[in-house]
Amino acid sequence: MSVRPHVAVLAVSDTQQFDVVVVGSGAAGAMAALRAKDLGLSVLIIEKAHKFGGTSATSGGVMWVPNHKLNSPDDDSREEALTYLDAICRGVQQRDRLETYVDEAPHMLQYLKGTGVKFEVGVWPDYYPEKPGARSDRSIVCPTFDGRELGDDRYPLMREQFNRFKLFGRYAMDLTETFSLMMQAKGWRKTVVTILRRYWTDRSSRKVSKRDRRFTIGAALMGQIFKQLFDRGVELRLETRLETLQVDAGGAVTGVEVSNFGRHYTIGARHGVVLAAGGFEWNQELRDRFYAVPGLTRHSSTPEDANRGEALIAAETIGASLEHTEEGWWIPTMTLPMKGASNFHEIHQAAFDVGRPHSVCVNRNGVRFVDEAIGYDQFGQAMVDDQLATGANCPCWLVFDADFRAKFSAGGFMPTVLMTDAKVPSDWWDHYVFRADSIAALAAKIAVPAGPLGQTVANINEYAKTGVDPEFGRGSNAYDQMFGDPECKPNPCIGPIAKGPFYAVPINNGDLGSKGGLRADSRARVLDGAGAPIPGLYAAGNNSGSPFGLTYPGAGATIGPALTFGYLAANDIAERSANQR
Repeated sequence: MSVRPHVAVLAVSDTQQFDVVVVGSGAAGAMAALRAKDLGLSVLIIEKAHKFGGTSATSGGVMWVPNHKLNSPDDDSREEALTYLDAICRGVQQRDRLETYVDEAPHMLQYLKGTGVKFEVGVWPDYYPEKPGARSDRSIVCPTFDGRELGDDRYPLMREQFNRFKLFGRYAMDLTETFSLMMQAKGWRKTVVTILRRYWTDRSSRKVSKRDRRFTIGAALMGQIFKQLFDRGVELRLETRLETLQVDAGGAVTGVEVSNFGRHYTIGARHGVVLAAGGFEWNQELRDRFYAVPGLTRHSSTPEDANRGEALIAAETIGASLEHTEEGWWIPTMTLPMKGASNFHEIHQAAFDVGRPHSVCVNRNGVRFVDEAIGYDQFGQAMVDDQLATGANCPCWLVFDADFRAKFSAGGFMPTVLMTDAKVPSDWWDHYVFRADSIAALAAKIAVPAGPLGQTVANINEYAKTGVDPEFGRGSNAYDQMFGDPECKPNPCIGPIAKGPFYAVPINNGDLGSKGGLRADSRARVLDGAGAPIPGLYAAGNNSGSPFGLTYPGAGATIGPALTFGYLAANDIAERSANQR
């Protein structure tokens, strides 16, 4: 059987049988497949999309791993990590699953390192930096990966980063370059020249694909893992969708029914099926079922129409239970027309933009509701809470002045150094972006009461003088300050909103995926309604509930558990298969 990442051409009568079938090709699925293969099992990955890598390939690619010991044996500790998690976790967690994550994530990381995957410790404060046990060294990042190491027939088939993560929608940027341009840090113009030169002098890659061969952030992580998978001969079938789970008379999962361009066939799994097909954020029916404030699928910042919860539905059909489905991994987003096709739209993240100086976020009553520089998941939680309390949020408004506009982006609305007002398409004004010569006039345009909005802006202007936000403490902790403007004094997150013209953009409560899913135990086994494992069925990543309940502890808290429970699923399957021989 070919190991090329194309759909295998098979006769309908062919018998399909593998030790392990993995559904989904993101971080959780790729790790489960890699570990299972290294433990001597035959593995097939099925992926419904035309490209592999899942949502992970389009993400920031960060892994939150406490107590990793990569810098020093004295760094962090199990106790310190649990102290932090105990201080922040909301909702009812499975204690053994939470502790297993803290214990096993470092082992997963060492295994990944042993396969040849490269990574390094990032400097990224935990998302609750004021809580006991918080640190700034638990987020792991990957260096740039040469995508052509996957092979010239494969590297264009990995799912691409969104335009928002690329310079001018084409050129790959790593995190350092991204933050340099985002903040217009010293030397940022040289960074732009370097990125452009690097791409256009790579003539050999241009003959293969217009895609930049430099895989960064999430693509760097997934590119490295898939290189290991392809080198080991693991088979990947694209355009292959899970339809149903096959169950024997005793209730054990024995395989999957899949479809490929309308043709249905069955694939047997001797020892286990691992569901790693992402969450349900693109399924409006499930959002309406689970979320207190459902929001719209199109506000999600994950790949369009990708994660629709098919694997969750298939598992629930055979008796699987769910957990932590009340929330998504929230992130503020905004919408703009797609370049060159204005009747289509693109979603832009505004995770850090909402906390920049010379701006403020207000609900539709013109009132603040949050520390705007807070972690993006907490920002989304505050939007939900305010919507339930006032009915005047989701969306909220990001209001800013000409000083903000000169330096910072507002979602996809680029700063004047890249897009002057004269270059803004005419159909954007007063539909996607609003502008006026005074705060009162701006309030009228966005249908927000002028009095409360004017008072909110006046308050911010006073706070900018002292650097102290007595309402929400904006800019008072390490996380806030990391994404502020160091040139803004005395608080890098608060600057006066005083220089006209004034602007506003609507901010939606978007997401990075759904936070809940199938209830799985500490060995990644899916549990039924009575809390018993369903034989042969495993789940990891956003297909399962987060080990942190309803909390986002730090950068990489989705991918870290995805990799770890994919790893643990493979370990359990291998152990069980050995006992059956």
